[in-house]
Amino acid sequence: MHKGSDILVSALENEGVNRIFGVPGEENLDLVESIRKSSIQLILTRHEQAAAFMAATYGRLTGKAGVCLSTLGPGALNLSTGAAYSLLGAMPMIMLTGQKGILSSRQGRFQIIDVVAAMKPLTKLSRQIVSAPMIPTLVREAFRVAEEERPGPVHLELPEDIAATECPEVALIPPHPVELPLANSDAIDRAARLIMQAKFPLLMLGAAASRPRSTLDLANFVLRTRIPYFTTQMGKGTVPGGTELYMGTAALSERDYVHEAIERADLIITIGHDTVEKPPFIMGARGPKVVHVGYQPANMEQVYFPQTEVVGDLGPSLKLLADRVEGRIPGASALLSLREEILRKIAARNTEDRFTPQRIVHDVREVMPADGIVALDNGMYKIWFARNFRTRMANTLLLDNALATMGAGLPSAMMAAMLYPERRIMAVCGDGGFMMNSQELETAVRLKINLVVLIIEDHAYGMIRWKQAVDKFPDFGMTFNNPDFVKYAESYGAKGVRVGEIGKLRSILEDAFASKGVHVVTVPIDYSENERVLVQELRQRQPSS
Repeated sequence: MHKGSDILVSALENEGVNRIFGVPGEENLDLVESIRKSSIQLILTRHEQAAAFMAATYGRLTGKAGVCLSTLGPGALNLSTGAAYSLLGAMPMIMLTGQKGILSSRQGRFQIIDVVAAMKPLTKLSRQIVSAPMIPTLVREAFRVAEEERPGPVHLELPEDIAATECPEVALIPPHPVELPLANSDAIDRAARLIMQAKFPLLMLGAAASRPRSTLDLANFVLRTRIPYFTTQMGKGTVPGGTELYMGTAALSERDYVHEAIERADLIITIGHDTVEKPPFIMGARGPKVVHVGYQPANMEQVYFPQTEVVGDLGPSLKLLADRVEGRIPGASALLSLREEILRKIAARNTEDRFTPQRIVHDVREVMPADGIVALDNGMYKIWFARNFRTRMANTLLLDNALATMGAGLPSAMMAAMLYPERRIMAVCGDGGFMMNSQELETAVRLKINLVVLIIEDHAYGMIRWKQAVDKFPDFGMTFNNPDFVKYAESYGAKGVRVGEIGKLRSILEDAFASKGVHVVTVPIDYSENERVLVQELRQRQPSS
């Protein structure tokens, strides 16, 4: 005989699960005991939200669903932001929550809310487990749904009496490979004709292009077609940024320097674009034609309505498309003449002896090797990193331009550090976002993670304060005080240092990486560049006709 919780853990092992992140409660105790006897590591976090961010980031980086758990009621609701992060960001994740017994009710309605219903709009699937023998089927289905395109979160609720129920051994369902269908040959031919006829073609790489399984085929497509490309914020790194075909990243929706190429293009081939991101460009009646290449059909939006779609498994479909057009695109390099000036303007003044966003991005890039991973929280600095940080490998700049939630930077960096202990990993957080999950410093220290946390300090919710100023509202309601971050880090057993001179930032970061462990580095920032560059300078740029 086996308990329901034992069957669930065996089913998770059957899926290759090796870690579960979370904060257990009374209703999870059978499950916790089953995990203790298994090969799976239970990673205790200090808040359920951080557990969900970590599980989602595991899914983002591996393509396999990460797993997190919570108790019922308040613990389950604390997963909800992570569920939305996973849903909008297309990161496969399984959430396991507890519940009071459903076969009898000995505690009335104490702590009970309908978590299954609450999770339905935030997940691809939300189910309560009502039968122990059904667990292998439900778990296999949960992972299938979470990992298939478009990936996302699945929620399973395990009531405590179902977890404790004993039943005969139930056969597990082995996972099997699932190949996605290729794009239709007529669609590929139609797209090929448009590409070969275009006078000023341009590629755009979006969020779905960063799926780990497709990056090699995507890089080969760019190199075979020789068409210059730009990326969305979440599409950064999908092709090595060092290539001579990279034109920039659309950190804004319009008027930035990369839009000089976008406005000149007569055809944009979007690869893996997901309209969950803030628009990288805005389609209009007089704009370029757009070919949508993706795992799924395009979502029609007021700002995005492609004229042609190539829908199917991204990598193999791009290979077939490249077979049609390689060496047959007369206009392939037509926009490349704009590249040098676009990149020069973006990189301008990035070595000035001031605490500017450009200088901070420059120095972070200098200390990070090609395979180093920078995980961004959400704030004003995200625009600067998206715009100015050059990536050289896939999935080495983890930012969230979908839910765009504060508080995810530190947990996502911790997950990257656990997956890749031999690589340099840095979390970049504003003081606002850092304090939303700063308690996870204890988790990082306890797990002996090697991690550098760069806190950009302006004592304000800086992006909203900037928007407030741009919209000519009075400066109100956006500023706060901070703890002494050096002492705060040390209280957790981490190392802390404050950067007093911008010229020392790079050496301080190098020393932090060299000495291992968890390091918190605090740097002030001069956000006057937001107005000078992102408003005044870009306002002077006239869109191409």
